[in-house]
Amino acid sequence: MATKYHVKRGDQVVVIAGSHKGKSGKILEVLPAKDRAVVEGVAMIKRHLKKSQEHPNGTISEREGSVHISNLMKQADFDGSKRAKKTA
Repeated sequence: MATKYHVKRGDQVVVIAGSHKGKSGKILEVLPAKDRAVVEGVAMIKRHLKKSQEHPNGTISEREGSVHISNLMKQADFDGSKRAKKTA
């Protein structure tokens, strides 16, 4: 049975808890086996790569890590809630 989540791929979301709280981005991928989602520009991970033909000196590549689904909220819901800082 597939699990149903409050967010899906392509949704604009805000991280509401954890070390990346306040960051926002688009969901690139949902990982139902781990109850996690990959969000564009959030939870960046650095990966050190060995020397290869593409990178003769080796390189450090950055990619998105995953964030637990419970720490995400749709941008529209966030903007309409008391969590968003109201600027008057």
